[in-house]
Amino acid sequence: QVQLVESGGGLVRAGDPLRLSCAASGRTGSSYAMGWFRQVPGKEREFVAKISSGAALIYYADYVKGRFTISRDNAKNTVYLQMNSLKPKDTAVYYCAASLLFGTWTTKFWGQGTQVTVSS
Repeated sequence: QVQLVESGGGLVRAGDPLRLSCAASGRTGSSYAMGWFRQVPGKEREFVAKISSGAALIYYADYVKGRFTISRDNAKNTVYLQMNSLKPKDTAVYYCAASLLFGTWTTKFWGQGTQVTVSS
């Protein structure tokens, strides 16, 4: 079992940066590929970014590419999402997720989510 706890959400202005963190606890947390997803009310949860267990592979959704950066520190069992040049449409609840595989992603564990609100 792996527990994921997100933090770092909040209210920011358009153009501001924000960094989210996801702390993983439990057995073999660092062996999972990790990802970030987001969801707004009434819409499906959508993919944002993912990183392989050793951080060699990274992939972004087109709508965040060039603005968001995913990284991980396996010594701290923590994954980060650095979000720059935030836009109001980035407003959502952001979820951390863990998958056994990077390529064929199947979320095995979810965090509880952290709210990000971007004002115009």
